[in-house]
Amino acid sequence: MASILIIYQSQTGNTRAMAEAVEAGVRDEGVDVVRKDIAAASIDELPNFDGIIIGAPTYFAATTAEVKRFIDDSIKYYKKLNGKVGAAFTSCGGVGGGGETAILDILRAWLVHGMIVPGFVEGGHYGPVSIGHPDEEKKAVCRSFGSQVARLVKAVA
Repeated sequence: MASILIIYQSQTGNTRAMAEAVEAGVRDEGVDVVRKDIAAASIDELPNFDGIIIGAPTYFAATTAEVKRFIDDSIKYYKKLNGKVGAAFTSCGGVGGGGETAILDILRAWLVHGMIVPGFVEGGHYGPVSIGHPDEEKKAVCRSFGSQVARLVKAVA
């Protein structure tokens, strides 16, 4: 069965709330999913999943040092993630807060790994961005995002 790993970092609970909604969307599609805080995640898990989604807060228009370190350490599995699906989402402090550039930090790494990175026509072209705590509308976007990623994973797994 297809499977997705959701890794997130959250200091205030905003990104965690998004991760929970993304997870619900993945489950809606009948795909196995594991959601982990980055502190509990291991890069050694990455090859075991068909899709990997990272959620991170935005710091200075970029992803956090912890997420960047995790991605840098994933070089251990260079070429072994080829063909898997990768996606990302973020929370930030305001409009123009750099959310899209933070997502692109993650997506660039997935592309270097040879992963399949989908675009989206609703809720953020690169992935969901929440300004502060996600409201019900943003949680619905996150759930839809999880469903879309899960459908792609099922198609390529």
